[in-house]
Order: sequence, then structure tokens, then C-alpha cells
Amino acid sequence: MLAKSLLFAAVALAQQAIAAGTVHGTPEGFASGTTGGGSAAPVTPTTNEELVKYLGDSQPRVILLTKTFDFTNSEGKATEPGCAPWGNGAKCQLAINKNSWCDNYQKGAKVASVTYNKAGINPIPVKSNKSIVGQGTKGVIIGKGLGIRGAKNVIVQNIKIQDINSKFVWGGDAITLDNTDNIWIDHVTTSRIGRQHLVLGTSACGKVTVSNCEFDGKSDFSAHCDGFHYWNALFLGSNDQVTFKNNYMHHFSGRAPKVEGNTVFHAVNNYWSDGDPTGHAFEVNKGGYVLAEGNVFSGVKNPIEKNGTAGVMAITSSDASKCKAKLGRNCQPNSFTNSGTLTGADASVLSKFPKGDVPDALAPSSVKSTTAGYGKI
Repeated sequence: MLAKSLLFAAVALAQQAIAAGTVHGTPEGFASGTTGGGSAAPVTPTTNEELVKYLGDSQPRVILLTKTFDFTNSEGKATEPGCAPWGNGAKCQLAINKNSWCDNYQKGAKVASVTYNKAGINPIPVKSNKSIVGQGTKGVIIGKGLGIRGAKNVIVQNIKIQDINSKFVWGGDAITLDNTDNIWIDHVTTSRIGRQHLVLGTSACGKVTVSNCEFDGKSDFSAHCDGFHYWNALFLGSNDQVTFKNNYMHHFSGRAPKVEGNTVFHAVNNYWSDGDPTGHAFEVNKGGYVLAEGNVFSGVKNPIEKNGTAGVMAITSSDASKCKAKLGRNCQPNSFTNSGTLTGADASVLSKFPKGDVPDALAPSSVKSTTAGYGKI
């Protein structure tokens, strides 16, 4: 009887693990239809090496993360000359001289010795047809990001990526996309990242949905030396359609996000708060086409960089009906509390949106920050 009870218990635990390894929900917006590893039996890596193997092989996989994977010291350290573009203050980021960045773009900066973890600048390669799913709040990757390059049909859900050489610009990115298509990033938290929390491009990244994520810019080191991260989210792919919905960005001083290249960017029902008063959220340059609706800005003095409103349609109550002909519904106005205004009335942005692939939008009064990030499914 005892043996039978133990067998039943083992079977029940196995079934729970399989259930936990399934992706929750389906993507809205441009990346709708993304299936990741599909119905592949979940695998549960127990070592860094297994995680790298599962992410990088050619098989469709559902990869269940049930622990913390710490890569911080896995590849040793490097010490070399870098630079101090913003000074040597205790809270200032220093810069690694990647691709001679200090030499070419920071010629007036003082040379500074930098010692960093090499793992951070080498992201884990992620191949096509993968679902990476964290269990509860157990799926954490420290010291190294994910590099989704030359891959299609990938889901990253309910994980946290943190502590990638946060003191150093060019110290590493949390999630990188380049030459991709059909990517869904959902309920991911990024924190204390040296460079970008999320970067797309420069090659085409195709159809991408980023939803329910928390981009935590609070850091001990920053470009403005004040604890607000500047390098947050960069969208510069050459042919991209990005749905950015229900995300939470806070403690930023810029690039929150930066949109350019050839990127159609639908920002809907996101929550921005605690911006650096000397910085800004949006930066939109040539080739960026932004439709911003139903978003909340709280404590954000500059929702958009000055003189950066070309290619932006930021919905107000007076122009909400302009969306209906193209999107099939009215848009939702944005909301501002103790904030400046997200300006931009370029209605030609709507012509860039293909029919379909447009998610619903709630009124900003229904938008909350507390549902974003890992562990919130």
C-alpha cells in the first residue's frame, strides 16, 4: 500500500511539472500565432550547461525553469582600459571600450580601468521553436542574457533576468533579437542590466509581441549617476512590427523606449512611472512609427524627448475616433498624472498598420502596474 501511495504521489508530481511547463495564454498583436516549442514534452534543466544545451539545439522544446541559473563567474573576468563618460562618481556607469566605442564616441572621456564578468557580454544563444517558461518565481537567470538571433517562433515567459555587469555600459543585454520572426516575450522581469534590457535589430526582427513585462531601471549605477537607467529598450530593426502591451517601465532616464530603423510600434495599455526628471521616456527617430494609446504616465516629467514627435500618434480624447477606419475600433486616450504630455499627432502612422493583429485596448483607468513581471501569471 505504501509503495502504491508513493507511486501515485510521484505521478501527481510529474503531472504538476508538466502542467507548469506549459505556456500560459496566447500572444496578442503582431506575434499572434507564435507557438514556441508547441506540444513538446517539457524538459527541466538542472545545470547551466543543460540550459544552454536545450536553448541552443535544433529540437522544438518547452524548457521549464525551476531554479536560479547563475552565470556570473562562469567565464571569468576581464580587466582592460575603458572610459568614464559621466565621471568617476560612485553611482556613475563606466564604459567598456567595445568596438572602440570610447575611442570613437567618447574622445573627451577619461580612461578608466574596467573589470567585468565575461559571461555578461556573451548571451545564451536561443534557436527556433523554443518555449522558455519559469515556474512561479523560480525561473531566474543571473549574469547572462538571452540572444535570439536567426531564430523564429520563440516564447519567453515568466522568467527574471538580472545583474549583468550593471556598472558598465556594453556590459551585456538582457534580451537581444536580431534576424527573427514570431517572438513573444511575456511576464519577464529585467533588473540591473549594464546595457539594454531589450534590443531589437539591426536586422529585421519581424513580428514581435512584448507583453506584461517589467523593465526595472532602478540601479546603483547609471549614465546620469542618479540611479535611473538610460539604456532600457531599443527597437531599431529594419522591418519590424512590435506590439508592446501591458508592460511596466520605471526608474528610467531615456530609451524607454527608443524606436527607429523601420519599426511599427503599437504601445497599448502600458504603465510608465518614476522617470528621471532630467530624462525622458520615448525617443522616436527616423523610421519609427509609434501609435500610443491607453497608456498611463505617472511621475514622468518628459514622456517623450523634445523635438521627437514625428512618426508618433499619441491618442487624445479628441482624436480617438481616427483609429476606427484602420483598426476597426476607436483608440483609447493616454493618461497623465504628475507628468508632462506625450505629444505627437502624426495620423499617417496608422497607414503602417496591417489589417488584423491589433489587440483590444482598455481605458487607462483599468491599467495597473501590479500585473507585470514574472511570478504574476
